[in-house]
Amino acid sequence: MSNTHSQVARPSIWRIGGHLSRQQYWSFAAIGLIVPFTCWAALSASGWVDPVFMPGPASVISRIWTWLVEDDLTGDAIISIYRVAGGFALSAVLALPIGLLIGAFRPIEALLEPLTDFIRYMPAVAFIPLVMLWLGIGESAKISIIFIGTFFQMVLMVADNVRLVPLAQIEAALTMGATRYEMIRLVLAQSARPAILDTLRITMGWAWTYLVVAELVAANSGLGYAILRAQRFLKTDTIFAGIILIGLIGLLMDQGFRWLHRRLYPWAHTRG
Repeated sequence: MSNTHSQVARPSIWRIGGHLSRQQYWSFAAIGLIVPFTCWAALSASGWVDPVFMPGPASVISRIWTWLVEDDLTGDAIISIYRVAGGFALSAVLALPIGLLIGAFRPIEALLEPLTDFIRYMPAVAFIPLVMLWLGIGESAKISIIFIGTFFQMVLMVADNVRLVPLAQIEAALTMGATRYEMIRLVLAQSARPAILDTLRITMGWAWTYLVVAELVAANSGLGYAILRAQRFLKTDTIFAGIILIGLIGLLMDQGFRWLHRRLYPWAHTRG
């Protein structure tokens, strides 16, 4: 009986909702990253796949270095980050208040949510001809494609975040005589902030997925443009390098959002 009790009481990392120390977390993270790259290296070294179609990690790393010192990788990365950040920021500035209103008021939900649901299923790439017609081929066109790809999703996710605010908080504020403006600013927006920050983190990932689509619009620089140009000449090492670099930049941004979330809302990361 005592052995059974000690087994139950002993904390397990495999328990549902269990806890990992920082060292354990990074150990699992390292395994999750190293294993796929090891398999990739083994597959490319086996000779089963033509290097034209599957270059090895060493070839890709060499291409990244050459890109950095000879082909202006820094400039390509900066312009791509600028385009993603511009489209994402424009989405956030508009989507946050609209999503808040949709989540707060049923008439606004009925007015805007069906239209938003309808548009969000339209592929962003289908808007490229219209964007080029309306905005030309400058930076505004590329930013607009990223905006279209993220805005409508963000609106609906923010609205859902607001709807999940506990009803008890709303009723308590009403009992205390809060006005509609105070309800939105002090109750709904404040309570939904942790979830909204997570929504921003997720939609930032979507913004990066639309980068290559955005750089279809007559671009002559950027990581997505380099991938598309390399595809024409079967330079798969550049394609792999571009994909990995976009993933690394996106991962850094994602970890930045996670760090900010932990700093602002530490209570949301504690589990009983």
